[in-house]
Amino acid sequence: MNSTSIFRYVLLWIVLSLVIGLLSGAASAIFLIALNWATNYRESHIWIIAFLPIAGFVIGWSYYRFGENSVKGNNLLLDELYKTEKPIPLRMTPLVLLGTVLTHLFGGSAGREGTAVQMGGSLADQLTKYFKVDPADRRIILIAGVSGGFASVFGTPLAGAIFALEWMLHRKIRWKSVFPAFLTAFVANWVCASLFGVGHTHYLVDLVPPHTLINLLWIIPAGIAFGLSGRLFAQSNHFFSHLFSNYISYPPLRPVIGGLVIAGIVYISDSTTYIGLGIPRIVEAFETPLPWYDWLVKTGLTSFTLGAGFKGGEVTPLFFTGATLGNALSSWIPLPLALLAGMGFVGVFSGATNTPLACTVMGMELFGYESGIFLGIACLIAYLFSGKSSIYSSQNLDKKFHLYPAEGIFKTSEKPTSKKDR
Repeated sequence: MNSTSIFRYVLLWIVLSLVIGLLSGAASAIFLIALNWATNYRESHIWIIAFLPIAGFVIGWSYYRFGENSVKGNNLLLDELYKTEKPIPLRMTPLVLLGTVLTHLFGGSAGREGTAVQMGGSLADQLTKYFKVDPADRRIILIAGVSGGFASVFGTPLAGAIFALEWMLHRKIRWKSVFPAFLTAFVANWVCASLFGVGHTHYLVDLVPPHTLINLLWIIPAGIAFGLSGRLFAQSNHFFSHLFSNYISYPPLRPVIGGLVIAGIVYISDSTTYIGLGIPRIVEAFETPLPWYDWLVKTGLTSFTLGAGFKGGEVTPLFFTGATLGNALSSWIPLPLALLAGMGFVGVFSGATNTPLACTVMGMELFGYESGIFLGIACLIAYLFSGKSSIYSSQNLDKKFHLYPAEGIFKTSEKPTSKKDR
């Protein structure tokens, strides 16, 4: 590449990254403000959860009537990255924004990353209407949109960029995507945090033990548990999604039935601990022992909510699942409670999304770089033990190596296609 080509590349992606960062950061800020309002209103007006089935019908009917392929959510972004067939519809942004806010307002159990990522990707892809780009450059635009959405919604610009690259280009990261991904992530995070003044939750890992052999060995059983939990979360999501689609043919009716069940569970349990984002419980997981079953309840309720057709993300519930699982493991594993909660926070996320590098960096951004060794090993082991599974059904895992506890050997999910491959 000559100097002229480098100059054009840098100029083009500075302009596009600034625009995408502004759009995705502003969208995340508006979304987080609305989500905070919805959460506070629900918690002070618990009776509103009784109307979750009605909210479910509104969400289901909106996607059925206007959504078209937007109903595929994050999987649509992955499909377009691999195939680049059709533009991401702009309608995805208002639909997922409205659907997620309604889900949280009326008591569904869901996250927020999916919404931010979909808005970032949808808004970014609209630029292809005004800039003449080839399929390769369009892929970079989608990566930048995902990077901006993820970075701004969690306040983790480094992890946001790495997540977009690792998630969308599993084991095939191209150097041309790196600069736009990182620049967009930092711009989007600045727009959300500084321009709009939207804050993010802080977690404290106050004690990191020395890197002795015995302490590092204790990461192995914890990482295995996190990987298997991530696999359970992913497979539960797919199970409930298939269950609802197989037995309820009219899509708008699925969240109605799901809403009735969820509202009934909240009424019977007389607890709102496991609905919404669950951030207060996540914070508690770093501070005090919690019931051992918290992670299991959140896994089931979130999988059921999203499988029924409600909108939101999976990542914050994964944080909840991982942090509370790490909290529970502190009864058997002699590592500090907060550190185990932090390891689970990112470890289960790593196993369910197959992004160990992004999860490690995210943990260091959130908890401090002192815990990096523990976080990195936990994320890698969780990634290996999660098997060939993902919360994103369209994620390309053909070349993923994974480790099965029952067999104790490395396995690759890619089948040999020729003698040379063998």
